[in-house]
Amino acid sequence: MTAGKKLFFDAEIYLDINNVTIPTTNGTTQIDHVIVSRYGIFVVETKNMAGWIFGSENQAEWTQSLPGGRKFKFQNPLRQNFRHTKILSEFLDVPHDKLFSIVFFIGECEFKTPMPDNVMTQGYSTYIKKRTAELFSDEEVKTYVEAIKTGMMPKGLLKSLETRRAHLDSLEKRHSSSTTCPKCGSPLSLRTVKAGEKAGSQFYGCSAFPKCRFTKPFDGNAFSS
Repeated sequence: MTAGKKLFFDAEIYLDINNVTIPTTNGTTQIDHVIVSRYGIFVVETKNMAGWIFGSENQAEWTQSLPGGRKFKFQNPLRQNFRHTKILSEFLDVPHDKLFSIVFFIGECEFKTPMPDNVMTQGYSTYIKKRTAELFSDEEVKTYVEAIKTGMMPKGLLKSLETRRAHLDSLEKRHSSSTTCPKCGSPLSLRTVKAGEKAGSQFYGCSAFPKCRFTKPFDGNAFSS
């Protein structure tokens, strides 16, 4: 979050922690911003992208379209941030429904398909301030902030390189796992295609389906996600 955007928040009410890397049961996860307040914990994934953005809540991948007809696919950031909220919920021992996911695009980009309310290019602080029901006491807020700061992996110039390396290693291990979904951390289940030209072939599917639709091939068969 830039200094300009921080001006819209009362620092005594909304406590902003940036670039948070925390350990998980199967590696690490990196979160761009965590904003802790009496009104909930806001988990923010930022995307610095230009061009036109196409996507929907249920698509596994979104598309970035740049001048000259160049198009690039990228992971649905809502799914990416869902995993962040789940992990932080478990890390803090806070009910998941008290954490709120936000995807914020910065840069010169424009949405070309309808997006959910929590995906935006502006109105960041307004969206957060709409939540006025108090979910935590001031003491709980302090406890959660301290827990995040204490439990997160170190930053700093040299330490950040080590943290980044550890995070990349954990990503590689997660994506090679046949037991845990790398997107949301739920268990993977071995399933069989029941119809079509690939009927009978097996694949791993996330047990959190349909909220998470991650799949991966089983034993190198032809099925792909």
